[in-house]
Amino acid sequence: MRENDPRSQRDEVADHLYDLGSGDPTGELFDRSTLSPDEVAQISRLMKALVDLRETEQAILDASEKYMKLSSQDMRALHYLIVARNRGEVVTPSMIAAFLKISPASTTKLLNRLERGGHITRHLHPTDRRAFAIRITPQTEASAKQTVGRQHAKRMHAAVRLTSAEREIVIGFLHDMAREISMDNADWSVS
Repeated sequence: MRENDPRSQRDEVADHLYDLGSGDPTGELFDRSTLSPDEVAQISRLMKALVDLRETEQAILDASEKYMKLSSQDMRALHYLIVARNRGEVVTPSMIAAFLKISPASTTKLLNRLERGGHITRHLHPTDRRAFAIRITPQTEASAKQTVGRQHAKRMHAAVRLTSAEREIVIGFLHDMAREISMDNADWSVS
C-alpha cells in the first residue's frame, strides 16, 4: 500500500491504540513516572493482549449469531438455559428477564421469537402452576454446543497450561482490573 493510503494510516493508528505513550503521551490519564520504559511497553502489550482477546471473543459471537441466526441476547438466553438444565434448575421467564436485565415485555418478545424458531419450549412449572418453565430444545442445545460451545471450551487449554499459582495471579489481576474500571467508580456515568 502507498504511504498516504488511508487504510495503511488506520492500521498504523490501530497498532498503537493501547500503547500508553500514544494514547496518553503526557501521562494525564495514567501516571507512569515510577515505571521504566520497559515496564510501560510491557503494560501496553498486556492491554493489547486483552483487546485481542475481546476481539476474538466478539468474532466468535458474531460467527455464532450468523450460524444460528440469533441475536447476542438470544444466544445469552440459550446459554443460560443450557447451564440451568445442566444444574437441574427450572427456569422461568422472570429468571431470564433478571439475567438479561430486560423488561417482562421484552422477555415475552424474546421467548416468542425463540419458540417460533424452534429453540425453546414452554411448559407448566412443576411446582408453581401459575408460572411457565422454559427449556431449550435438544436440537438447539446440540447445535450451540457443537459450534460456539466447542470453540469457547478451547479457552481452557490456555488456563490448563498455567500453574496453579499463575492462575491465581491472573484471577486476581482480572478481578482487580474489573474493580478499577467498574462503572460504580465513574462519576461521569449516567444511571
